[in-house]
Amino acid sequence: MLWQKFLKSFKTWLKRMSETPSPCKHLKGSVMSGFDKDKLQSELIRDEGCVFEVYEDHLGYATCGVGHLVKEGDPEHGQLIGSSVEPSQVNAYLEQDIEIAVKEVKERYDFFDSLDDVRQRVLINMTFNLGSTRLSLFKNFLSAVEAKNWDTASAEMLDSKWANQVGDRAVRLADMMRDGTV
Repeated sequence: MLWQKFLKSFKTWLKRMSETPSPCKHLKGSVMSGFDKDKLQSELIRDEGCVFEVYEDHLGYATCGVGHLVKEGDPEHGQLIGSSVEPSQVNAYLEQDIEIAVKEVKERYDFFDSLDDVRQRVLINMTFNLGSTRLSLFKNFLSAVEAKNWDTASAEMLDSKWANQVGDRAVRLADMMRDGTV
């Protein structure tokens, strides 16, 4: 039932997105550079899902859109679970959340700009999912990435509580980190 609801919501979103330019293509003066923004957006939608209503995430927090945690100040703050969210708002949250993840990754990891496109997207995706503070706890993983030891970095990703929680997402991202391809 939940899967059908997600699939319906995702198909609606895809239809609306085909009629609307990608928000990631229009980030003038942003902190983003060096990686394929459209691919990142697609990967995040695949991994996070896209829901046009307020829902509770697995921890019970109000969430909407592409994994956007509803915060005080958001129009959806205090709204009932199931309240609808406009596609334009979902796009704005996605744009904002990607920009935040990129900024945090660039500020924390000096080696980020030396990575290829695919590995930059992996770090951004993990930051989007975990937050930069929790990602920073992956010390062995980050050391391996900095040293460009891709096999070790990939293994460290899979040897984590996070990998058990996110399942296929971790496997996909670990493969991307190891191989530098999608």
